[in-house]
Amino acid sequence: MSSCRETILSALHARLSTLPAAVLRGEVLPERVPAEGLLILRDGDPGQPDVSMSPLAYHYEHDAEVEAVVQGLDRDERLDKLCNDVGAVLAADRTLGGLCDWAEAKAPRTVDLPIEGAATLKAAIVTVKLHYTSLEA
Repeated sequence: MSSCRETILSALHARLSTLPAAVLRGEVLPERVPAEGLLILRDGDPGQPDVSMSPLAYHYEHDAEVEAVVQGLDRDERLDKLCNDVGAVLAADRTLGGLCDWAEAKAPRTVDLPIEGAATLKAAIVTVKLHYTSLEA
């Protein structure tokens, strides 16, 4: 049986997979970026939970990260659309099907990634804050 954390991260991956971009989880950046763009979900940091004692429960504010990557022409516009799509897919179901209390995308942090002999990649990291309660530490 999967942990609460793993179940929620799998649900987030499934939600992101509804977007037209390729979606990976925990993978290294591939040699080629698809024309639609690429999203890589990183498990991130669950942080230290708040604990309630009766019943014993752990309340997390987990920071997962989604790396959004585009390459080619119109990188700025395409990256902006891809980041907005991540926010929109979360806004459509903030509880990921009832698995967490709240999921919210933070503002993206952008970066240009120069690649020798290829068009520059434009990337952003979108932190997704997941609020959930688990009965396991």
